[in-house]
Amino acid sequence: MPTYLGRGAGEKEKYHLNKLKRKLKIKDLGAMSIPGISEAIIRHNSNASSYSRGEEYYRRGAIPSVSFANADLKKRGNLIQAEVEGGEITPYRVSIRFDAGGITSACCTCPYDYDGWCKHIVATLLSCSRQSEIIEERPTLEQLLNRLDILQTQRLLQELVENRPEIIDDIDEFVSLIDLPKPQTKQSSTRQSKIDTSPFRSHVKRILRDGLKELEYGSEEDPFTDDLLAVIEKARELAENGDGNNAIAILETITETYAQEWDELLDYGGDSYSIAEPLDSAWTEAILCAEMSTGEIVDLQLMLESWQDEISADFSMSLEALRQGWDYEPLQEIMQGDDSAELWENERPSYADDLALIRLQILERQNRYTEYLNLALAEEMTLQYLTQLAALGRVEEAMSAAKILMEKAEEGFALAKILREDGYLVEALEICQAGINLTGNCLYEFATWTSDLAQGLEDNATALTASIIAFKIRPSFRDYGKIQDYAGETWLTLKQDLLQTLRDQPDWGIREAQVDIFLHEGLIDDAIKTVERDTYYTSELVHRVMDAAVSHRPNWVIDNARRRAEPIMEQGKADRYDAAVSWLKKVKAAYIQLGQKAEWSAYRSKLEAAHGRKRKLMELFKELNT
Repeated sequence: MPTYLGRGAGEKEKYHLNKLKRKLKIKDLGAMSIPGISEAIIRHNSNASSYSRGEEYYRRGAIPSVSFANADLKKRGNLIQAEVEGGEITPYRVSIRFDAGGITSACCTCPYDYDGWCKHIVATLLSCSRQSEIIEERPTLEQLLNRLDILQTQRLLQELVENRPEIIDDIDEFVSLIDLPKPQTKQSSTRQSKIDTSPFRSHVKRILRDGLKELEYGSEEDPFTDDLLAVIEKARELAENGDGNNAIAILETITETYAQEWDELLDYGGDSYSIAEPLDSAWTEAILCAEMSTGEIVDLQLMLESWQDEISADFSMSLEALRQGWDYEPLQEIMQGDDSAELWENERPSYADDLALIRLQILERQNRYTEYLNLALAEEMTLQYLTQLAALGRVEEAMSAAKILMEKAEEGFALAKILREDGYLVEALEICQAGINLTGNCLYEFATWTSDLAQGLEDNATALTASIIAFKIRPSFRDYGKIQDYAGETWLTLKQDLLQTLRDQPDWGIREAQVDIFLHEGLIDDAIKTVERDTYYTSELVHRVMDAAVSHRPNWVIDNARRRAEPIMEQGKADRYDAAVSWLKKVKAAYIQLGQKAEWSAYRSKLEAAHGRKRKLMELFKELNT
């Protein structure tokens, strides 16, 4: 019988309801007031173009015929929804979620997916910030559902599924999580599988044979992997729903059919690397969800060993899962909380973490939380251990354990997000303060997330520290502006440190930020140094620096622009003549800045004499008259 860590049956349903809400991104925080949304926050999360266009959208709202203010702008608990007219007939839908710490997510149905918030999100937030009185307060989901009896709720769900058939999968998952059968303590004598595997066999054969035809015709693309992974996923779905036996039946069919076609695949240079690992993982999960007799286990072991030899795959993890099962004595001791038990007699294998993760997923689906936590702790799966504690509402334990166990930024970030989702904002920020000082691959995202949360909770010091960390990892003009806003009297000192950070970093990937910031601060020489090695013939960054440098370093503009324009003209690259003329306009502007119109005229005459027969170029030269 699963143990629920001292929680009643109602707590189990509440836990699964919270999981479903997270999946559907539903939060019911009651009547929550909108936190302060400053225009600085909106600017920080959008680029200059999006903010400007969002501002324009907002201003258009003053005109009733194009009124954004009259749009369907609603607030339901911690969710703001709006419709914004754009370039399409159907308005774009904006959804903004927030908590006491500020905005947690903002999304729009428009196709924009580039740099921060789109103009529709900006317009919505500007409207919330400047005209909060136009927001219509509506009931939350929880409040609406509380008004319905059982029959009305059933009718509502039926109508929703009729209009949106895909949500039945979420309902199915929710019900199956609560009503999963108890794990069997005894193995059945015969592994039962009722699924007809013939369609899967035919499907795999078709994938492989169609792929071979593509290879025969010289295709260099992988014609197999994506389609095969989709079939493997069908087996995984069965295992996830507790039907390990039928999952094994499908995996047997896939693996056997693949092995039968292997010789032909080899003839065309095929390899099993791309599907071997997913197959091994799927086999492992299916084995750990299935009920098999001792004889069936032996038979499956022989088949897996044979297949891995035939197709040069590595099924070590699934073979180990088959050997250990769930009754393996050291595993049972660990899951019961024996700190002295050792799961691995010798060296820990490379697949140990993956095997532990699969076991944890199964234990969670079966509501075996105590065993989950014991195994996660023993296998040093700190992220899973801490987040499961938090998800179960054992926040104090999670916080105490984090102080001892947390070693990577990923662990802190995952825990902080769970805590924030469940409304523990102060605790989330405490984890952030420790986590952003750890190492990891998510530090930039973690630091910017922490900065926004801290700003929403009016913890200016943490917001400043997190923004500085983010800037030093991945400099950007946006984070530079955040730091300036948070720094107050310390800005002048901090600014010098940030500028030196920019100068010391290699320019790969951050030249735009360097140019933005150096030009913003009037540091023309630094901006020039940044673009000096930029050889792209139409570089927008170089154009921007030249525009700024023409009054400060006109001679540099002349030399650099000539060096870019002249090779284009000399090599007769007609498709690039317009770029050459753009550089020549910079040359002209710099000569005029120096008061050397005569020198410009002489240079232009020299060019016309050398290239006068290039009609397209000479036609474009007319632009130099303006």
